[in-house]
Amino acid sequence: MPHPPPSRSRGPKPTKVDPGQLLDAAQAVFAVDGLQAASLRAIARRAGCDPALIYYHFDSKEALFKALLARRFPAILREVERLANPEDQRSTPIRLWEVLLIYHRHLKDDPGIRSLIRGEIVRGAEGLTQLIVDQIRPITTCIRQVFDQGIARGELRPDLQPLLATFFLVRMQIEILDVLPAVLPHLVGLNPDAAIATGMRAWLDLFWRGVALDQSAPLPALPDPSVENTNAIKEIRP
Repeated sequence: MPHPPPSRSRGPKPTKVDPGQLLDAAQAVFAVDGLQAASLRAIARRAGCDPALIYYHFDSKEALFKALLARRFPAILREVERLANPEDQRSTPIRLWEVLLIYHRHLKDDPGIRSLIRGEIVRGAEGLTQLIVDQIRPITTCIRQVFDQGIARGELRPDLQPLLATFFLVRMQIEILDVLPAVLPHLVGLNPDAAIATGMRAWLDLFWRGVALDQSAPLPALPDPSVENTNAIKEIRP
């Protein structure tokens, strides 16, 4: 699939290029073509540089892919590691909401990485899938610990399968970030940010009724995902 040329004035290609600019270009190309079909020439064209400059920063397409993962997942992991601390005595629904907020903060404005990861998993390239799994596994392990602690505290159903619960909680959050900003504004007149906030709140409400020991217990007030300081509590109504 052809890639639109970057918006720049005509002239000689730059002799230097920022690594972040190369990663942005690679992400855009990988999301469309996939890693195997993408070419360094297409990435260079997207970045507006000579292909030889890519090798100054990255050894290969695979190195670009690893760097793209490293640009997002370690920061997510640091936050979920703190969240999984057993000394955190906040209620389980508040901590599960924080899981959604972490993904919201790190991935809401980066549809390219979401598309890239989904595409490579669907394509099923074994080595690439393993790279992604290696990044995701520590994160899911921490989130699973939140579910394990919720069971031990008597807040969650004892027959809950924490690993599957982790998968369904996070998987739907990715769908919310991808779909709701494009759909809900047309259906109910919400702006994209309000659509995401409403969808997140509605999803946790539905999810909580399936995993809570007391399914009639309402959710507490939850931090607004549109507020950067998530310590400020503001209830979002679906």
